[in-house]
Amino acid sequence: MQWIRRSFIAGCFVMVPLIISVAALVWAFRLIDGVMAPLYTQLLGQEVPGLGLATALLVVLVVGALATNVFGKRMLQRGESYLLKLPVFRAVYAPVKQLVAAFSPENELAFKRVVLVDDPATGFVLGFLTKEFTIDRGRGAEPVLAVYVPTNHLYLGDVRIFPKSRVTYPALTVQEGVRVFLTGGMAVRQVLKAVRSDTESPSESPSEPPAAMQDAAGARSLTGADRDC
Repeated sequence: MQWIRRSFIAGCFVMVPLIISVAALVWAFRLIDGVMAPLYTQLLGQEVPGLGLATALLVVLVVGALATNVFGKRMLQRGESYLLKLPVFRAVYAPVKQLVAAFSPENELAFKRVVLVDDPATGFVLGFLTKEFTIDRGRGAEPVLAVYVPTNHLYLGDVRIFPKSRVTYPALTVQEGVRVFLTGGMAVRQVLKAVRSDTESPSESPSEPPAAMQDAAGARSLTGADRDC
């Protein structure tokens, strides 16, 4: 029963964003098609099937093109700033955008990579690296990492600050880390290799579990006998 419950919850959290995304695209296409199709019929004197849908696709491509250049980004950001002044729009749009941006590799605010922290108080902590910075308490700069530790809901969690010396980088991509949380830890491999944070840059997130990382000097082996993630 425990496995069924976890699998069902994990399936919900995988399917719900997908369903919402597809529904949003269908709604946008239908909206544009509903506005443009009658105009084309009036202008051309006859109904042309698919012309409204083609316009919707063109609009999406144009918005995407604008979002990938400096001038277009400024235009979209200005338009977004006006829309965010609307209370209802801001309450819905801002959290959704932040959640999507967090997993985007092209966004500078995105999760950098998965980290594993050896915390003396709580044991091993798995999370996502969000920021690397230093703290100066009058004894010189101390390198620390900001780590987002989510629940299996992903959008709920805590931001914790750890000394860099306690942080290691497991051979997990961000997508694999998401699966670990969605499945309640069941997606963790039997043997998980991790390298010390002072031997690798935070930006060097593995695209897949690389053999080079697994064999790197200073690698640590975590098995079920050590800790349950």
